[in-house]
Amino acid sequence: MDGINYRDTIVRLLDQYTGRPHINGDITNEFVVDDEHQQYIAMMNGWEDKRRVHGTLIHLAIRNGKIWVERDGTDSGIVNELVEAGVSKDQIVLGFKSLSIRPYTDFAVS
Repeated sequence: MDGINYRDTIVRLLDQYTGRPHINGDITNEFVVDDEHQQYIAMMNGWEDKRRVHGTLIHLAIRNGKIWVERDGTDSGIVNELVEAGVSKDQIVLGFKSLSIRPYTDFAVS
């Protein structure tokens, strides 16, 4: 670890998404925290016109002392926000990338 409390950093960043309004529809972002299993999820929930919207916007996990990004559905990129918050790239695993691609990124392989 690089001296940063990963749990607190993740919670602070994802908590910001719960207050962001959606342009279309009656959609809210909800934040799910599972400290026991170190899983952190920001979800979208609601309706846009007559279409149900329910899914994962961001899914982060802490495994083996690193932050795993399992899903990043943001425009700005939660990975960029983690780096801006001081998390080193070698402590972030792009879990949404295949094992064959990870060695060619600037981030941790696993």
